[in-house]
Amino acid sequence: MRIIGIDPGSLICGYGIIEAQGNSLRLIEYGVVEAQRKSPALPERLALIYERLRAVVERTKPSAAAMEALFYARNVQSLLKLSHARGVAMLVLAQHKLAVAEYAARLIKRSIAGKGNASKEQVAFMVRSMLSIEETPEFFDATDALAVAITHALRASHNTQSRTKASSWQEFIERNPDRIVRR
Repeated sequence: MRIIGIDPGSLICGYGIIEAQGNSLRLIEYGVVEAQRKSPALPERLALIYERLRAVVERTKPSAAAMEALFYARNVQSLLKLSHARGVAMLVLAQHKLAVAEYAARLIKRSIAGKGNASKEQVAFMVRSMLSIEETPEFFDATDALAVAITHALRASHNTQSRTKASSWQEFIERNPDRIVRR
């Protein structure tokens, strides 16, 4: 399954594409759309995000999409701008017939770094480790987007395993030899 993760923002929008097969994860591409450097006006920034994300989706052809769920923000103006950017990203995904899974930030952090209050640095370190990325990405938005994609892959893998429950202990052991501890 090829998954695009998006960390939406009206100034910097991160994206990351991974390939997930079973427990194996492979990096396809990641980056950011730096809208703030191109145009100070919100409509132009949203248009740039739309064009760049559309190009990424058409080039990488993901089969699944995930995004961080909205959270409450104290600054209403920031929340509105973020909502616009999320809407643009969702439009691109919908136009390519991709359903969007949404995950809370704490769930993403817990899935990647083992704790829901992990810092951006801790998440970035774990993402780089999981995907064998040697360089340090310039923006956390890119590693955050990859973290969203990885979370979706892990959740999808877990749900698939849950659906194929064994009908007996013997069948479970045969299907999961790696889970057996021998003493």
